[in-house]
Amino acid sequence: MSGLLNMASLADFEPLAAGIPATKVEITLSFFMYLYICFFVVCVLYTQTVANREWREFGRTEVIDNTLNPDFVHKFILDYFFEERQNLRFDLYDLDSKSENLSKHDFLGQMYCTLGEVVGSQGSRMERSLNNIVWASSVKHMVPSDFRGIPGKNCGTIIMKAEELGNCRSVLMQFCGNKLDKKDFFGKSDPFLVFYRSNEDGTFTICHKTEVVKNTLDPVWQAFKIPVRALCNGDYDRAIKIEVYDWDRDGGHDYIGQFSTSYRELSKGHSRFTVWEVLNPKKKKKKKKYLNSGTHEILHSYSHSYLNDLLINAFSALFMAGNPSQPTSLHYMSPYHLNAYALALRAVGEIIQDYDSDKMFPALGFGAKLPPDGRVSHEFPLNGNPENPYCSGIEGVLEAYYQSLKSVRLYGPTYFSPVINHVARYASLVKDGSEYFILLIISDGVISDMAQTKESIVNASSLPMSIIIVGVGPAEFDEMIELDGDEVRISSRGRFAERDIVQFVPFRDYIDRRGNHILSMARLAKDVLAEIPDQFLQYMRSRGIKPQHSSHSTSSKPPSTLVHPLQTQI
Repeated sequence: MSGLLNMASLADFEPLAAGIPATKVEITLSFFMYLYICFFVVCVLYTQTVANREWREFGRTEVIDNTLNPDFVHKFILDYFFEERQNLRFDLYDLDSKSENLSKHDFLGQMYCTLGEVVGSQGSRMERSLNNIVWASSVKHMVPSDFRGIPGKNCGTIIMKAEELGNCRSVLMQFCGNKLDKKDFFGKSDPFLVFYRSNEDGTFTICHKTEVVKNTLDPVWQAFKIPVRALCNGDYDRAIKIEVYDWDRDGGHDYIGQFSTSYRELSKGHSRFTVWEVLNPKKKKKKKKYLNSGTHEILHSYSHSYLNDLLINAFSALFMAGNPSQPTSLHYMSPYHLNAYALALRAVGEIIQDYDSDKMFPALGFGAKLPPDGRVSHEFPLNGNPENPYCSGIEGVLEAYYQSLKSVRLYGPTYFSPVINHVARYASLVKDGSEYFILLIISDGVISDMAQTKESIVNASSLPMSIIIVGVGPAEFDEMIELDGDEVRISSRGRFAERDIVQFVPFRDYIDRRGNHILSMARLAKDVLAEIPDQFLQYMRSRGIKPQHSSHSTSSKPPSTLVHPLQTQI
């Protein structure tokens, strides 16, 4: 990869488009040192983006003195993007003076990781060794000889704990009305709700509007999700005003009434205590016997944290067609650069692998004749071991991919359904929301079992899994686009998919003609992963599952844990 990094200056390219952070994460730090020495310790956090490879200082902790095990009070608050690789570097210093210039202090060590690794760790807590110690000569006599000036030597442990900020929570709610006032002369009413957040100065700001339910006095509105901060800005007892209107085609909607509540009340969900009277002040003044203009109830209220929901394990597969020894093949193994399959695999895999606890991925191939008898297979282990198809990290998957290119003969036709069904078999065993499966298919666009593939996707749409497809080569990818289901929900034999679980992107849209693979592959990963969080949350909500942030299994696999379905085909 080093050759790829020098092909062009990063300054020549546009940075990644600014995304919307999924949430904000608070990082707490503590250390356990192995040295017999007192420090005036400070930790400095640096961040690195794909658009700008320079490390930039993000912030510093307070200084803690006379301790080998500092627990820092200062927290680092970071925007968290699931679909991006967010590199972090923690540098530890022993301060010798009050100078802000770090070069004037003793550098103790550093640790590299990604924000995704911290978030994806068991309980969002991660421990790593602190390495690269370079000691000032003035303190060498106080340091055990095993640690003196040895680059890369482990001198302690850094402990990171990630916690989502409370005001980044969202709430899923559903309301119904009862016996609302009749407003339409030839019918009943066409009611809708408007939600307002109260401000510090006593004014109100609109924050949500429901759909219109036609011709009824007892409406049931669709469930909707809204950030808690939009409702109350983190103050759970702040007033929320909800107005009820009768929709009119000309825009002159008739006011039915209103009621007030708070997020604390809303979060209690449905009970006999969460019924609100809809009051119309004008009608109340005019009519002495006026009681109300109807009532409202909350049918469902489910508050969730983005990070507690986003616990993803993945499962891997991969494969091909064409002669990999020929430059015209999409699988050509050039000594100078990665082919499209390897680039796409690394770009997406390096982000997804942060959410797998042991980084061991079963990698499967399809569409090849296998030695020694030339048997055609559409579901075989890339490493050649049917009993243990697991590869260590994305680099291990890439190595297995390259080795398989040397040992098998690529062969058509291309069947998607066997590998989708393979992952679905594991996903069907997980019913408690503790695991979620991601299948990455990298293909040249030819699908020989389109009908069976559609049926497999429809069946899989009710399971905890998502499918990412990256199309490589010059094909039109019409079939891939059809599978995506963004415009028309995919169906098979009259049965529609329960939810959209497929995301497709063509690799050629991310080829940077000026040679900058770093930015182009970051854009690829960002786009193919963008829908995963919503697909995951949609599955959890549809099953009424409240995720618990402790689901990375420690038992043997399969099927108790999954790895990254990365699947490549040619």
